[in-house]
Amino acid sequence: MSGIEEEADRLRGVLRAEYAHQPAAVEDAFGKQLLALLKQFEAACQASEDLAEAVDVSFRNHPDAEILLSFPGLGVQLAARVLAETGDDRNRFSDARGLKAYAGSAPITRASGKKHYVGRRMAKNNRLHHAGYLWAFSSLRSSPGVQAHYRHRRDVGDWHAQAQRHLFNRLPMAAADRGS
Repeated sequence: MSGIEEEADRLRGVLRAEYAHQPAAVEDAFGKQLLALLKQFEAACQASEDLAEAVDVSFRNHPDAEILLSFPGLGVQLAARVLAETGDDRNRFSDARGLKAYAGSAPITRASGKKHYVGRRMAKNNRLHHAGYLWAFSSLRSSPGVQAHYRHRRDVGDWHAQAQRHLFNRLPMAAADRGS
């Protein structure tokens, strides 16, 4: 027997020992409770699958779907989320800067005298910001240009989150320029 099999046998013995069990009625109740929870979980999974299918059908019928799906890293679900958060009025944001500020990807710069501060934006659309985080992360695997920009930011000394935030700052600008 290998060391792994011996350890598995030892753990089986410990977990099947009498002191690891509850009275039969209690174990039976726990079993019924677990079955009820599994039924709820299955219903939630089915509802999630139905919703994903409905989003897929509805989003693909939208006039901007083809544009959004052409961006690296945006699939149907994530593109639908970006569209839902930004709206489909193409004149809502006068320029890319407005969209970046709304999404929370544009940094805040404060300068006064000799002091200069560049920080991240706290007032933002959190759902769009999270979608942008996922977008930047997924685009790393689907676009060599995005990967090169991310690598450059890491080589400059940015941490992963900083490099990804910088990358996300570039994505809405490209989306705004492409959509108009």
